[in-house]
Amino acid sequence: MPRPVTIPAEPAPLTIDLDASALVVIDMQRDFLEPGGFGESLGNDVSLLAAAVPACRALLAAARAAGLLVVHTREGHAPDLSDAPPAKVARGAPRARIGEPGPMGRILVRGEAGHAIVPDLAPASGEIVIDKPGKGAFYATGLGTLLEERGIANLIVCGVTTEVCVHTTVREANDRGYRCLVVSDACASYIPAFHEAGLAMIVAQGGIFGWVAPSPAVVPLVAGGGGIGGGSRTA
Repeated sequence: MPRPVTIPAEPAPLTIDLDASALVVIDMQRDFLEPGGFGESLGNDVSLLAAAVPACRALLAAARAAGLLVVHTREGHAPDLSDAPPAKVARGAPRARIGEPGPMGRILVRGEAGHAIVPDLAPASGEIVIDKPGKGAFYATGLGTLLEERGIANLIVCGVTTEVCVHTTVREANDRGYRCLVVSDACASYIPAFHEAGLAMIVAQGGIFGWVAPSPAVVPLVAGGGGIGGGSRTA
């Protein structure tokens, strides 16, 4: 039986079937969120990103309780950088480029300490982890096939940063026909004005890319869906 919920969102209420919905947690990685990581070494205030962790935790708990598919993503590259375009590797100061030594290991390289998801949001047994080489979660990954196989039509999206990896993933998903609900306080940016602009762009023109709602409007409705999740793998 379908489990429809209607979420009070912008630009209009959104009705989704929880059985056809997934939670996507984007790039909540140590190098981006933690003091002493790569993000802070570039002069960013990582507390702005860490502020999204409590809302993400609440969403995770609700999704797990309701038995939703949960997908975590991590941006990073193979150790030999074979999946990193030269133009991306060449960006930025020479000592702050992909693959160079950073505060938590080689920058944006899979398997390094900084590449890991922060402990408070660590994937549970059964939750899928998508390692992506780009900003969007669909590019060069198995995410699209996974969602199609599971009959997913709706994505509840959180993570960082709002204007880059979250926005790119939502745009990719929108082009593929998914309904996307972005949870405003469970996303963040190093630049608050970019966060606000990113959310405004999603709901503009009647929801050109999707819907936006704060976690207090989303969590109780998802948690009330009941059920128990299961099984874990990396894709």
